[in-house]
Amino acid sequence: MTILDVGLGMQGLWSYLGFFALLIFGAVLSAQPRGRYPVPWERVERETLDHFLTLVRTDTTSPPGNETRVAEYLKGVLEAEGIPARLLALDPKRANLVARIRGNGSKRPILVMGHTDVVGAQREKWSVDPFAAVRKDGYIWGRGTVDDKDNVTAGLMLLLLLKRQRIELDRDVIFLAEGGEEGYAQGGLRYVIANHWDEIEAEYALAEGGGGILKDGKVHHLTVATSEKVRLEVQLIARGTAGHGSMPRPDSAVVRLANALSRVAAWAQPMRLDETTRTYFQRLAGISPSAEAARYRALFDPRGRAEVEQYFAQNEIRHSSMIRTSLSPNVLKAGFRANVIPSEAEAIIDIRALPDENLTEFIEGLRKVIADPLVEIRPTFGRPAAPASSLNTEMFAALEAVQKRLYPESLTIPLLLTGATDLSPLRARGIQAYGIGPAVESEEIGGAHADDERIPEKSLHDFVRFLWEAVVEVAEAD
Repeated sequence: MTILDVGLGMQGLWSYLGFFALLIFGAVLSAQPRGRYPVPWERVERETLDHFLTLVRTDTTSPPGNETRVAEYLKGVLEAEGIPARLLALDPKRANLVARIRGNGSKRPILVMGHTDVVGAQREKWSVDPFAAVRKDGYIWGRGTVDDKDNVTAGLMLLLLLKRQRIELDRDVIFLAEGGEEGYAQGGLRYVIANHWDEIEAEYALAEGGGGILKDGKVHHLTVATSEKVRLEVQLIARGTAGHGSMPRPDSAVVRLANALSRVAAWAQPMRLDETTRTYFQRLAGISPSAEAARYRALFDPRGRAEVEQYFAQNEIRHSSMIRTSLSPNVLKAGFRANVIPSEAEAIIDIRALPDENLTEFIEGLRKVIADPLVEIRPTFGRPAAPASSLNTEMFAALEAVQKRLYPESLTIPLLLTGATDLSPLRARGIQAYGIGPAVESEEIGGAHADDERIPEKSLHDFVRFLWEAVVEVAEAD
């Protein structure tokens, strides 16, 4: 072999390697969102962590909330970057914050929301200080880490990145950090909708409600909440005659209430599936082990449905609640001394109705089931019922596309939430609203409202990137 032969061989090798590199580069580009922006993700992650820890360490337990402290912090961060932000408040201590990155207006805006209040924490039941934002074992522990200061932080980082990257947008991108979500407080989203609708009106909304499920360290599937149940609180008040405990009375309020609750517990609710739940179980069957897959598919077969419903009631209570209106007696009040027959006994029932449930007819049905005129029924309605958001929109397609890029071994599954969020009032106003969130190992252990609430640190950063790519996918100028 001559020197010339070697040279030609090396030249061919370099040509081959160059061609191969171009193929790899092309594949990388095709895996990116339409607009390719050099986001310095390591630096972004450090900044994300700083903001997140600060927010979790700010105690905004509701009540009283004191969400203005978070709103003012966010306002300072945004305005330091040249992003105008406004505080919208019915109660000065419980302010909401709204900020906007403007597009060219050729398409309607995207609204990104996160709520700044958190539920209370029983410190004695936590293994760490719930407001210390402790970092250990690859997690960040603290009240609000998954409900909902992860979404607040992701929304903040989204606006900062949009500003810094100077992306040309067809749509405005609006960020709303809302107070008073826990309990649907008068001064939260209800106030903003009633008094500042023009500042948040949008075609699409993204907020809490969905997220990834981790199995063996990988995202097994990603849920996007497209619908949710309607919360209805019913107070039952049974009345009777007070007296001495040594002489039981036939009109005992306690016994009357117990009988009413027994009838309520036996009142079976029919199973109903809609587009969201049908698609949910169909897609879940496609990625589940054979026995589970067969069970999910049996929901669509009248011959095997009853057995599956019974299994769900005993073993998969979330699925059981997803397919029917549920009633749960959660509060009981009666008496003050063991030797006194009380004249009143009270129970509070937490009802989560399917979105298409006629609530007026449902209450009448409850009245007939209890069948006791001396048991008063007092319903309190919460967030409005709303139709499900469509699975055939540009936004849902973008969420699926980003899932495939970031988690190629996973699958996007639409979800009907058994809980309640502030996406429902937006759906009722015609906004296509979708619940998203980070990936967690369990929705129960360390999840929303749980003791030792925590988020995998990696999941927080992945979620920021997921939100960024989904919004850019839909908002970037063509």
